[in-house]
Amino acid sequence: MNYIPQILFAIILLAGIGYFASNIKKLVRNIKLGQAIDRTDNKSQRWANMARIALGQQKMVVRPIAGFLHVIVYVGFIIINIEVLEIIIDGLFGTHRVFAPLGSVYNFLIGSFEILAFLVIVSVTIFWIRRNVIKLKRFFYSEMRGWPKSDGNIILYFEVVLMLLFLTMNGADYTLQLAGAAHYTQAGAFPISQLFVPLFENFSESTLIIIERAAWWLHITGILIFLNYLYFSKHLHILLAFPNTWFANLNPKGQFDNLESVTNEVKLMMDPDADPFAMPEEGEAEDVPEKFGASDVTDLNWVQLLNAYTCTECGRCTSECPASQTGKKLSPRKIMMDTRDRLEEVGKNMDANKGVFVDDGKQLLNNYITPEELWACTTCNACVEACPVSISPLSIIMDMRRYLVMEQSAAPMELNNMMGNVENNGAPWPYNQMDRLNWKNE
Repeated sequence: MNYIPQILFAIILLAGIGYFASNIKKLVRNIKLGQAIDRTDNKSQRWANMARIALGQQKMVVRPIAGFLHVIVYVGFIIINIEVLEIIIDGLFGTHRVFAPLGSVYNFLIGSFEILAFLVIVSVTIFWIRRNVIKLKRFFYSEMRGWPKSDGNIILYFEVVLMLLFLTMNGADYTLQLAGAAHYTQAGAFPISQLFVPLFENFSESTLIIIERAAWWLHITGILIFLNYLYFSKHLHILLAFPNTWFANLNPKGQFDNLESVTNEVKLMMDPDADPFAMPEEGEAEDVPEKFGASDVTDLNWVQLLNAYTCTECGRCTSECPASQTGKKLSPRKIMMDTRDRLEEVGKNMDANKGVFVDDGKQLLNNYITPEELWACTTCNACVEACPVSISPLSIIMDMRRYLVMEQSAAPMELNNMMGNVENNGAPWPYNQMDRLNWKNE
């Protein structure tokens, strides 16, 4: 027996999975560069959110057309790839349609796969038209030039090619079944690929076997390439949407966190029995943060970095942002893309320096995100509400604002005046405390 095909298949499979695993290892390392945060409370609600938002696509269908098409592609992608299990078994053991003995169940599965494959092709075609012919505005903001724009199209081409290879493989297989070719026993239902039969009628049996085998090899190789392409693509959200929705912030929108060190300092100031000059006891570390707020990705928490990798670049956040709609420089999508790009840059720096980050003279603030963008935000939470996978650009914006205010005193003049008035007058207005109620006499 010739074992060369099985050996070759095993090598390709191991190489594909191995490279994917190495990239996932880098991904996890990069995310862990973020600050610690506990997001394990209220597990029942977290599981429910993940099931509803990531699995159930609840927030996608808010925009019905795009949402419905996305659900088709999503379901098709997940279910059709069940047949990958059969392909792997066949490839490793030299069998052909190893699940064929399932009979009517197998017929139903293959028939369902084919219908879904056809619907995926239709949906992807519509997505391509929306992106390249209709040219929806949110796909053409400044941050969507170059690679982000190409990436969106590449993934669409990938999906169409994979589905066509699947149908071609089945069409040639079905034609060989009808011709009674050896090893091609009748199994499966082919509602779509049977339409290919007239195209294959005049081919010899050997040619049909070459077509079927070529489509089979290209299909599984394409799936492995697609799997490894995900790490470099916005479509990493296919995998990360699930943990991202699970670890999402459950606090009410608009509720911001307080720095523990600042909270403790305020409590100390308000405590009449506290000694403001007391030193920490021996062995007790003084609770002083290295930095207030965030100026680079390592100042953000690890959930925010997970958010950055999960961003789908769909632009729903930016299209809902009132600052963006009124011509301000802010784009919440760009905030997430910039964070991810900077994190990737930091990761590559560490790869080049044996796992140690060497200062490159750059940071997220100014080199990627400008103060103008940060101060354009109205903190309305529209971007958070619009995101289909529970990403929060606002949390990154607020942490970077906190750095500007508390570390650099670089808030806009109006805000600095207001904070000075609060400190000196106990109110945002420039009146001393004795005159604050004079308005009642007018």
